[in-house]
Amino acid sequence: MPDIDPPPPSRSDEPEVLRARGIDGEPITTGRDKLRRAGRLVVRREAVDRQVPSRAGTADERLLRRSRTAFLDSDPWRTLRIQAEFVEGFDALAGIGPAVTVFGSARAAEDDPVYEQARELGGLLAEAGLTVITGGGPGVMAAANRGCFEAGGFSVGCNIELPHEQWLNPWVDLGVEFRYFFVRKTMFVKYAEGFVIFPGGFGTLDELFESLTLIQTGKIKHFPVFLVGTAYWSGLLAWFRGTLLAEGAIADADLDLFTVTDDLGEVVDGLRRFVETNFPLHSTEDA
Repeated sequence: MPDIDPPPPSRSDEPEVLRARGIDGEPITTGRDKLRRAGRLVVRREAVDRQVPSRAGTADERLLRRSRTAFLDSDPWRTLRIQAEFVEGFDALAGIGPAVTVFGSARAAEDDPVYEQARELGGLLAEAGLTVITGGGPGVMAAANRGCFEAGGFSVGCNIELPHEQWLNPWVDLGVEFRYFFVRKTMFVKYAEGFVIFPGGFGTLDELFESLTLIQTGKIKHFPVFLVGTAYWSGLLAWFRGTLLAEGAIADADLDLFTVTDDLGEVVDGLRRFVETNFPLHSTEDA
């Protein structure tokens, strides 16, 4: 193995070149001109086999695990690590400008229509002057980062420690590594002016319901939430109406907290209008 990594990809590199640097799909990004690492170090996947494997589980698992004596030795100090992770995330993301968080399945392959939709949306958001934030991993996350990157926008990835490593995709300009899900999810909400939810699994649903709960309870401003894929979400919406609404668990107004659509133009227009209304751009004379 050479002592020095090859230079990171630039916006002029062909996608084939980027993919050729990885293993089993999405390669890790080692850096770009605008890339800044905050939080944990990232190890190139070629070097993973040389690491001593950890049997202690993820940081979340260690935090939530009940222990009779370890609590006295480790949990009080773990709060400092959590605090540091918040500080590093805030510091890294504070200057990214108006942004949209995009969620969806990590399992979507490049030939999946959902992947292509997310890639197209990333480009449209970049052209509208919006930063794209994702979980930084593969699938829909990579697609949205890729579309933004290719359109010349600013692409952000908030990655998470998992038992099976999830590597940052190569389309990220600013990558932030997190140990704790709750810290990472705070960043998704704090620095976004809207959410776009593509088809996905438990993680996507978790992020969807957290955003709706925060809006419903008035914890955050009622920013736009778009669910892309009317066929995919139809069963969930039927359950909302036929069970939750019928049983009085939600109100009619709660169904207005989100929009379901297949039209990416509707998504971008809605997000752009919200940003222009709530975050008007200042002229150079005001600077």
